[in-house]
Amino acid sequence: MQNFIDKADVLVEAIPYIHEFRRKVFVIKYGGSILDDPIIRKNVLEDIVFLSYVGIRAIIVHGGGPHISKRIKELGGEAIFHEGIRVTDNKTLQVVGEELGKLNAKIVEEIKGLKGDVTGLKGHENIIYVEKKKSSRDLGFVGTITEIEKEAIEQHLREGHITVISPMGISVEQQPHNVNADEVAGAIAASLKAEKIVLLTDVPGVLKDGQDRESLISSLTVKEVKQLINDGTISGGMIPKVRSCMEVLSCGVHKAHIVDARVRHALLLEIFTDKGIGTQILADK
Repeated sequence: MQNFIDKADVLVEAIPYIHEFRRKVFVIKYGGSILDDPIIRKNVLEDIVFLSYVGIRAIIVHGGGPHISKRIKELGGEAIFHEGIRVTDNKTLQVVGEELGKLNAKIVEEIKGLKGDVTGLKGHENIIYVEKKKSSRDLGFVGTITEIEKEAIEQHLREGHITVISPMGISVEQQPHNVNADEVAGAIAASLKAEKIVLLTDVPGVLKDGQDRESLISSLTVKEVKQLINDGTISGGMIPKVRSCMEVLSCGVHKAHIVDARVRHALLLEIFTDKGIGTQILADK
């Protein structure tokens, strides 16, 4: 009996959050190795379907880097990166488009299988506009975002559709370009003035001690994040994640969250409970 009572308590705890976030936009960045695991993917998509059922307007921006690199290798090529960015020639661009298209369709079908209303959008089909990214070397067809066609996205959200977006863009010359998925998620969140952006990762969040999962910091301001970067507490791969969060907060997004997708129902626990399970980052007051 106590088990049922505890479950009911969790639902009651969620009520004020459901009321607060109804009709608000959440942008969820989902990619990397956690996108490959079918068990993790099912848990994540179940959570997102639940968000949609309670009236939250959910956008998924998915990556696809490991799939793209694997396919290039299978074709006898080599994945080349410069300063963390994939160099994208014509052949690579074709692979990028094909692999992201497959992933987009797969996520859409799995959401449908969970009884969710969903639309898949390809960023280069007049959703994400770009210009060629400048760098110390030629990156090929890699884009920097200039504009988001937010009305097209908002239309699907108003109709109650979870909107799944692949990270490619189109230039004024109608040339498709590869775009970093984190940049796409941030630009969409900023353009739509989203309530939240959530980065799904394979780490618990920001830790005081990188070797101790129990040292999770559940809430930080931008000022505190900068201090933790300066003193070395935040380091390595966490730095670009928190910088991405700070950037979107400066553009009007209310909160950013870094959440471990490996935890079952991580999204629901982070959003609908008082303590959460990841790290939330807020703008300075």
